[in-house]
Amino acid sequence: MQGILYEEPSVWLFLLVTVVMGGWTAWMTGRALAKNWRHWGLAVAALLILAVAVRFIHYALFQGTFISPRYYLVDAIVVLAIGMIGFRVTRARQMASQYGWIYERAGPLAIRQRDTAGRDVSA
Repeated sequence: MQGILYEEPSVWLFLLVTVVMGGWTAWMTGRALAKNWRHWGLAVAALLILAVAVRFIHYALFQGTFISPRYYLVDAIVVLAIGMIGFRVTRARQMASQYGWIYERAGPLAIRQRDTAGRDVSA
C-alpha cells in the first residue's frame, strides 16, 4: 500500500495526518457549514481546500511531496468522505428538529416526510 495510497514510510503517519487530523477538521468543517445552512457545494469547495492543507502538512512535517496529484486525490477523497458525512448528519438532525412537523429522522444520515395519513389537515 505504501506508494499507492501514501508516501510516508509508515502507515501510521498517513492515518495520523490524513484520517485523524484531516478527518476531524473535515468533520468540523462540514458540521459548521451545515449548522449555518450553507449549500453542500460550498462544503465541497471548502473540503477540497482543506485537502490542500492536509497535503501541506505531509510536505512540511514529514518531507512528503506537496504537488502530487495522486496523493492529493487520496487526501481529498478521505477529507471529502468524512466532511460530507459530518455535513449530512448535522443537516438531518437540523431538519428533523427545525421542521419537526414535516420531517422525522430516518437514520443518522437521512430524514423522511412525516406520515399525515389519517389526519385532518384542513382545519
